[in-house]
Amino acid sequence: MPKTGHILQAFDLSDEHSYLRWREWKLADYPRTAQELLVAVENPMRLGAAEHDRMLACCRKTNMAFYEIPAAKSGSKEAVRMLGRQFGLERLDMNLRADEDSITSLRAMPEMPGNHYIPYTNRPLNWHTDGYYNSLEQQVCGIVMFCVHEPATGGNNLFLDPEIAYILMRDENPDYIAALMQFDAMTIPPNIEDGAEIRPQQSGPVFSVQESTGALHMRYTARTRSIEWKDDRNTRLAAGFLTELVNSDSAYIFRYRLRAGQGIICNNVLHRREAFTDNVEKGTQRLLYRARYHDRIRDTGLDMENMNALVE
Repeated sequence: MPKTGHILQAFDLSDEHSYLRWREWKLADYPRTAQELLVAVENPMRLGAAEHDRMLACCRKTNMAFYEIPAAKSGSKEAVRMLGRQFGLERLDMNLRADEDSITSLRAMPEMPGNHYIPYTNRPLNWHTDGYYNSLEQQVCGIVMFCVHEPATGGNNLFLDPEIAYILMRDENPDYIAALMQFDAMTIPPNIEDGAEIRPQQSGPVFSVQESTGALHMRYTARTRSIEWKDDRNTRLAAGFLTELVNSDSAYIFRYRLRAGQGIICNNVLHRREAFTDNVEKGTQRLLYRARYHDRIRDTGLDMENMNALVE
């Protein structure tokens, strides 16, 4: 089917036709397991054409792809950075606990009084998208992670494509989507340490549409401590429905434990992590490198050629 030059408005609540056409494409042959998204990669610094195309196809369909490098080859922060660049990920997010190169080494750190940064513990980490507390101008859109050392036990991750969450919510009640697209739907409190404000309060929508690509973006946290939802009926109902969804046994939720030598590249999908224990006998800690970007994976927006082809 030839291109029409029309950008699919799948996330416009007034354009039901475009939504249904996109929804049909999205759900057709949607993978049922994370294993279907795993791509063997010989060299993450320079992907082969088939490796790149397969990972991109996974990201177009599910907004995520897993990759695995040979056991004989060690991963590095540079490999993480170079892998991202091959998918248009350039603008690293310099977050509070990142290393000097803006790529974070995620490992369990000794806990001190007042330490509430759960990613740096072995405790369970609830459903969220990364950087949900960032300003709206500096949202985290893309992520690359690589597992250097896996834990002895536990540490499973669960993943949910935000576009699937959108579909399930819109099909349930379009008013839920309208509520979560409000500019003040969810407010994150300021981050205060030792009496000093290091990050101001941040309000914003849960769902928004990236103007340059027509792609859906999601900012969300399942935490309840100090989070303020807009005080209207539809927002409360929508937040409740979303909580039930992520904690359900939905077939669309992928469960996967990253092994040493494996990683993920994604458009900041919903995810959570179960508790884990480190390998004391081997003297190794669970260690992941995480690069977060203000860019989205290139060619995964709704103005792609294959999206245009859906519109007659």
